[in-house]
Amino acid sequence: MPNTKSKGNEKENNRGKGGKSTGSDSKQGGNTSNRGFAAMDPEQQREIASEGGKASHASGNAHEFNSDEAREAGRKGGEAVSRDRQHMAEIGQKGGESRNSGKGNEGGAGKK
Repeated sequence: MPNTKSKGNEKENNRGKGGKSTGSDSKQGGNTSNRGFAAMDPEQQREIASEGGKASHASGNAHEFNSDEAREAGRKGGEAVSRDRQHMAEIGQKGGESRNSGKGNEGGAGKK
């Protein structure tokens, strides 16, 4: 059976309750909603997040890393980064450039 929906109502079909746009026809350059936390200015977001953090600590629900958990998290992050060989080559090259910057043509290798 052929689709009987007309294409002229596509814009109308992209609207949520109350006829407001759901964002698929938005002309705001990628920002599809002017509501909620993401639409707030960064300072207001920080204030709300801070209140949430304080409340979770006060109620005893906040997770605090012990040294073993922190060590494990750092190890996992290091492993993930080191898999990117291109990235590792770039930071190694930057380190070499940094080490050699500020030195004249002294001809010596290593530290002074």
